[in-house]
Amino acid sequence: MKGSNEMGNPEHSAKADGSPAEDQTPEQLVEESRKLRRLQLMMDMVISVLGQDASLTIDEAAKMAADSRRAALAMFPDKELAYDLIYKPRLQRLMRERYRIM
Repeated sequence: MKGSNEMGNPEHSAKADGSPAEDQTPEQLVEESRKLRRLQLMMDMVISVLGQDASLTIDEAAKMAADSRRAALAMFPDKELAYDLIYKPRLQRLMRERYRIM
């Protein structure tokens, strides 16, 4: 989601051991920023495909959404809540609008 950097943002996160992000090395901060950008690009592409590919079935769309969640949590294992708050509602809304799911 553009403009939403909570998931993995070095300014709003803690390291895996729970210590603040300020204790991260510059290399760790750069790597976390790369992973965050990769996540944002992936989610932008998923949302774009779900919204624009007329041949995509509901099962394929659901699998794509589930796969994107697995990939996001592989990059940021401790950020399940952030994913559920940031991306899950967008994907659900898109699926409801696209496939008229109630």
